[in-house]
Amino acid sequence: METVNIAHNFLKKGYTISTDHSLLDVGVIYNFLENESYWAKGISLKRLQTSIDNSMCFGLYHQNNMCGFARVITDKATFAYICDVFVVKEHRGKGLSKWMIHTIKDHPELSGLRRWMLATADAHELYKQYGFRPISTPDRWMEIFTPYITTAGSTTTK
Repeated sequence: METVNIAHNFLKKGYTISTDHSLLDVGVIYNFLENESYWAKGISLKRLQTSIDNSMCFGLYHQNNMCGFARVITDKATFAYICDVFVVKEHRGKGLSKWMIHTIKDHPELSGLRRWMLATADAHELYKQYGFRPISTPDRWMEIFTPYITTAGSTTTK
């Protein structure tokens, strides 16, 4: 798919994607991450705001109302980690997540990166379309994972 054609089709329908932080509706983002995501339950609003402030964010809007989001943690030279990707229910099934990933991968500030990473439990087919594959050398990767504490006092482990 060519970026210009994809963008043109969605723009005609009132959709836009922007990296302008001032347009982000943190309430929409927080509501989705806290109530609908499997990966960020228990995140505090303060921690979310800090993550947004220190990331490259892509807001998806329909007629100026936020309906999707993706966050990229990057040095803009060698590495990017895509996370917190979502489209709200009312706007799913239209190809908007594909448009967001395409827009992120084609963003001029992210061109020429050596490594892109992400984690997903349920969107492997979406990301395969953009060249993502299972880690080729998982034995080289390590992590420290500290789950958020949810409001019920249990931890999020996914």
